[in-house]
Amino acid sequence: MLSVALRTLRVRWAAFVGSFVALALGVGLLAVMGQALAASQQAPARTPERFAAAPVVVRGGDTLRLDTPAGERTARLARPRPVPPATVTALRALGPVTEDRSFPVRVAGGPGGLVGHPWSTARFAPYELGAGRAPGAPGEVVTTGGWARVGDRLRTGGGTVRVVGTVPARGFEDAVFYPDAEAARLAPESVQLVVEADPSAVRSVVAAGAGGGAGTGAGAGAGAGTDAGAGADVAAGADVAAGTDAGAGTDAGAGADAGAGADVAAGARVLTGDARRLADADPGRDAEALTALNALFGTAGGVTAFVSVFVVASTFAFAVDRRRREFGLLRTAGATPGQLRRSVLAEALLVGALASAAGCALGAYAAPRLAGLVVDGGLAPDWYTMGGGEVWPYHLAFWTGLLVALCGAVAASWRAGRTTPAQALREASADGRALTWGRRACGVALLLTACATLAYALVNAPGDLLHRKTYIGRPMLLITAVALLSPVLVRPLVPRPPGALGPLVRANAVTGARRTAAVAAPVLVTVALAGSLLGATATLREARAAEVGQRTAADYVVTPESGTTIPAASVARLRGAPGTVVSASAATAVYTLEDGVALVKSGARAADPALLAATVRLPVTAGRVADLDDGSIVVTREWARHEVGQRVRVWLGDGTARTLRIAAVLATGTGDNGAYVTPANAGGAGVDRVDVRVRSGADRAAALAALRAVDGVRVADKSRWVRASSPRSNRTTRLGTLLVLGVALVYTGISLTNTLMMGAAERRRDLTVLRLAGATSGQVLRLAAAEALTVVAVGAVLGLLVTVVNLAGMTGALHLLGAPPALAVPWPALAWTTTACAALALTGTLLPTALALRTHPGTAAGLRD
Repeated sequence: MLSVALRTLRVRWAAFVGSFVALALGVGLLAVMGQALAASQQAPARTPERFAAAPVVVRGGDTLRLDTPAGERTARLARPRPVPPATVTALRALGPVTEDRSFPVRVAGGPGGLVGHPWSTARFAPYELGAGRAPGAPGEVVTTGGWARVGDRLRTGGGTVRVVGTVPARGFEDAVFYPDAEAARLAPESVQLVVEADPSAVRSVVAAGAGGGAGTGAGAGAGAGTDAGAGADVAAGADVAAGTDAGAGTDAGAGADAGAGADVAAGARVLTGDARRLADADPGRDAEALTALNALFGTAGGVTAFVSVFVVASTFAFAVDRRRREFGLLRTAGATPGQLRRSVLAEALLVGALASAAGCALGAYAAPRLAGLVVDGGLAPDWYTMGGGEVWPYHLAFWTGLLVALCGAVAASWRAGRTTPAQALREASADGRALTWGRRACGVALLLTACATLAYALVNAPGDLLHRKTYIGRPMLLITAVALLSPVLVRPLVPRPPGALGPLVRANAVTGARRTAAVAAPVLVTVALAGSLLGATATLREARAAEVGQRTAADYVVTPESGTTIPAASVARLRGAPGTVVSASAATAVYTLEDGVALVKSGARAADPALLAATVRLPVTAGRVADLDDGSIVVTREWARHEVGQRVRVWLGDGTARTLRIAAVLATGTGDNGAYVTPANAGGAGVDRVDVRVRSGADRAAALAALRAVDGVRVADKSRWVRASSPRSNRTTRLGTLLVLGVALVYTGISLTNTLMMGAAERRRDLTVLRLAGATSGQVLRLAAAEALTVVAVGAVLGLLVTVVNLAGMTGALHLLGAPPALAVPWPALAWTTTACAALALTGTLLPTALALRTHPGTAAGLRD
């Protein structure tokens, strides 16, 4: 059979071009994705940046550590604790101590992401003046890089400052250095400092301070939470002490909780050597970027595998269906069904081996270039590269390609072996049954599975339908089911185009239902993926925007102009605005231990409950927000414990353990509702938002003027605030969506072109009959174009059907979660996708048809099949 397969490939090479290109492209993409995953398995340890020249850095506790039956669980605290004052005093006796501060700075016309620091910390990077002098007086600053020059005046959220010096950029930040006193005014809290003293002496002082400090409890020991980085030492009780939590809600009292081995010590961490990188801004940013890349490339790889199998299977099935006469002759000549099956599988094996080898070569070429693109686009760190000598991605891609080719040909080979000589010869020129029993059974089973899993998710876990992995993976099940059942849907879906050619177009599409379904399938995949993915993100975005609008009852929302918090003096002035109700709140977090093993962080806001109800509409499902006090919490239904009156063990943003009573329960919504606590449980968080409602009958103009008169704040009315708070997709999400849709569109082009060209070659005799009957070349071309567009329309309608079903499921989930239901069908994207498919279909149809028309009808009539 191998020799027969080789001869078949040599003679019928055109029928296998589409499968070859699809497989080669798929294997190439899988090889690239594998190299991307290999390159992102582990981020190299960064060296210290801001504190590369600092001898010792002492940092306050910033990590929550809990011992559980499943091992230690850790989480980064939302509000790191400052180094205790007593420890700072003792450290000053050892040598000079420099307190570090970091805060965002907004400069009109300046680069984004500017950060402010005290000038005294610049020498630890080290930064050296390139021009000008050091800042000394209030209103003087030194900037990094060349975006500002000495003498420039910069408008910032905290007022206008003058550049008195510049330092060369070091590549890891755009900084503005203030005099130390000015930096302390802008950022009063310091969570880390540099000590110019012997490291061992610093460790002894920090350990002594932690050992005698308040709050050290069971499980807080000298080694608790030691950082893995070289030179990182954790004093006794430095972080949240590790221990075994007694279980959420098991403590009788509310308030500060020091039992059950979960205590917060008052110590600090001593960082030396490479561990000083932990004092830099966002030391885990590389790991986070790699996690995002893993999700991006993993999703693209999954879609690539799905579409590859889909295209290869449909291409092989169509090619085998078109070769019934050939198989009939082989059966007549004595070939057994097993020999035919082995012949088809051998063809698939040869095509798969050649295509997989070509795909691996393509992946080796494309991987370094893709790495450069993601680095240039800011999606990966500067050190990120691909193609570092890992071999397993190529093995995985090659054998996956071979398996895909065989899997795609299995069903086709089975069908080839089942035909009898008489049956094959009888069906040679016309389609037989539109749908075989096996295809019907698989399609119905997948359709029922898709509907059952959707219903199960709506009943038991509607929130899962809002997750990206779900709304990317779920459409594939429904797409496959609809594609398998598409031959029986052709007749009711094919319209009757107007004009004299209309009946002929419909008759050709309905008579060749299997051919029509094969052409419509890739259009279905592309339109359904585009509609489901873009529609899901648009639906979530609209629901979240509507949710923000419903929650906001304030007339004005005030946020800091510069920095992360609004100073207490400014909050007091805002409260003095005439005729207003002013509710100040702070963003914080609470941590819970679910099922005794999962440490979960939940976003929260701290506000006065009496004022909160006047400025925010919360989706309360049980209890009352007015019952919130210092010993209680408002949670969402997403929490493991969400019954009013239950007690739940939480850790605040600074790691303080508390046992709080549930005062009210909110609907889960889109996941952004969060918890609410009082300012006493804010964990040290400062006010970052002030909601203002103008009382009925009060002078709105006077109230607005009073709010705008406060320095250092930004005032927005409700509509402007809702627009600014509406979620926007990040670059990684956009790139992932474009990559997935790009893969689908490329495969659509391959499949459409291959299938249409095979169909056009097969229908050459039909075209000759039309021309002999008097049809002109223009009429034949118009007929071919109308048939192609009709088939594309069928695929687009099926894709739209899949899109609507998927988005309807998401809308139902939003309704069950208490979020504003929205159904956003991305009509422009669907129109562009359908247009692209139509252009590809027209190209794949008109080119071979035009070439066929160059042969004289009389000559063509004598051609053999």
